[in-house]
Parts: sequence; structure tokens; C-alpha cells
Amino acid sequence: GAFGKVYKVKHKISKVFRAMKLINKAKINMHKDDENDLINEINVLKSLDHPNIMKVYEYFNTSNSFYIVSELCTGGELYDKITSSKCFTEDVAAYIFKQILSAVDFCHQNRIIHRDLKPENILIESEEEAKKEFFTIKVIDFGTSDKFAKGKMIKQQIGTPLYIAPEVLNNNYNEKCDLWSCGVILYIMLCGVPPFTGENDDEIYCAVKQGRVTFDQVEWDCVSSEAKDLILKLLTKDISKRYSARQALEHPWIKKNKNKH
Repeated sequence: GAFGKVYKVKHKISKVFRAMKLINKAKINMHKDDENDLINEINVLKSLDHPNIMKVYEYFNTSNSFYIVSELCTGGELYDKITSSKCFTEDVAAYIFKQILSAVDFCHQNRIIHRDLKPENILIESEEEAKKEFFTIKVIDFGTSDKFAKGKMIKQQIGTPLYIAPEVLNNNYNEKCDLWSCGVILYIMLCGVPPFTGENDDEIYCAVKQGRVTFDQVEWDCVSSEAKDLILKLLTKDISKRYSARQALEHPWIKKNKNKH
């Protein structure tokens, strides 16, 4: 995309296919700070070994280019899957959401905050998986991620308008901003539209700060009270009351659906 090209490559010895991102430093006018940010993202990903997080295997840094070798995910974005399906059944949504929560919990246990969780940053593992009703996902794009210290609040405003947490807009947040984003993703998976909208970013930010969650669309008529309860536990402005990823994984709606498939 904006940062380079991605190639499908094959390891000469193992014959295993991987993805290789090639970033031309000169072409994008990469400065030292940009380079450090990229190395930070790579090192974060290399340190994470989880079935629902895209694995980075190695990277090469030359004077002109970066080469990043990672797991190959060919099934497309979760965003496109939602768009084509309009919305998911509760069984499918729970199956996917448990994987997202598991990845987020793993990150948080390792003191890593993502800060830009959204369907565009969640890939389906393969074309074969994409054909299934219940498919495997991988969380990607740790370019905005960082290490965090327990009990210390973060001030830098980072995120995508539709998914950003209200406390991030107030420049005073912790890792639970990721759970707000998860709540937005779950809301979208179950009804097809985001909970906080507007004609422009300012209007969206205003709606996010108000944090009023409604279930007015006709799609919600057939959604269980347990699913709505989990959404409300995630989309609460009170960080002290907002569920952690570990708490969300223990929610009755997740536990009810986790052994079905």
C-alpha cells in the first residue's frame, strides 16, 4: 500500500510460501524516526507467537530497503467478509470474536497495546478458510502498537475514528482502549454497521465521546441478550468497569459458543 509492495515468496530450502514486504526507503522518504517505528513494529511482531496473530519471521535492513518476511495470509480482510455477508450469525460472530479476544489477551499479557484494532487489520488465514462459515483469523498491523507499563496512562492520540475509544480522544488511556475497539468490531459483525457514526471525523468523535450504544436496527431483534450484554461491557466509557480481554473470554456468551465447532 502506502509503504511498499508485498510479494509472495518461497523459501528455497523448505519450499514454504511466505509474504515479503519490500519497502523502498528513498521512495517514501523514510526518516530515522520512521525507520525506528518500523523496527519497533517488526520486533513487536517477532516477539508474539500466537495462532491468531500474523507471525513475522525475519527482516533485512539495507541502506535502500527494508525486507520483512512474514506468514502468508491469503483469505482477505475480515472487513470484506463482513461487507459481503452484511452481518454474521451469533455462532459465527462468537467463533471469530473469541479468536480476536485471545490475540488481544495475549498481547496485553505481554504488555503490548495494539491501538488500531479494526476489521481491516484482521485477515483470514487462507483462501480455503475464507470459504468456510467458521474461519481462522490473524490480527495484523502493529505499526501503532507499543509496550505499556501496568498502571501508567498513555497520552498519545492514535487510532481510527470509527473504532477509537473516548479516553484516547481525551489523551488519557491504557490497554483497555483495545477492548473498546473490540466492542465496535463485535457490534459491526452482528448488525453490519458501526455503533458511532457521523458525516465527518468530528461528528464521529462527538458520537464516540457520548458513547450512547443503541440496538435499534431490525437486525438486533434476533440477537441474544447475552451478546448485547457483552457489547455493553466493552463499550462503556468507564475504564474501571470495562471488561479486560480475559474477562470477555469468560463472558457467558463466549463460553456458550466456544465448544460448538
